[in-house]
Amino acid sequence: MLTSKQRAYLRSLGHDLDPVFQVGKAGLTSEIVAELDDVLEARELIKVAVLQNCLDDPKTIADEAARRLRADVVQKIGRKFLLYRAASDEPAIELPS
Repeated sequence: MLTSKQRAYLRSLGHDLDPVFQVGKAGLTSEIVAELDDVLEARELIKVAVLQNCLDDPKTIADEAARRLRADVVQKIGRKFLLYRAASDEPAIELPS
């Protein structure tokens, strides 16, 4: 679990990020989860957008993605959310304690 200080730090890092993935009408498929997993391992902090044609609730998609990826949802705003998971080898983002 992230502390509020760590969340604030990650939000500041994620503010200028562009979404690296878009979830469309198919929803959160296993292919998207596999690709998100690869990108999370490389970048640790990613922004995901949920398109208007997706019938699922963006907050539900964020929570489900975090659960399936063993990641933390840093922030949910509208149809976008930030995910964080430390890299297994050498984490690039050093969180404040």
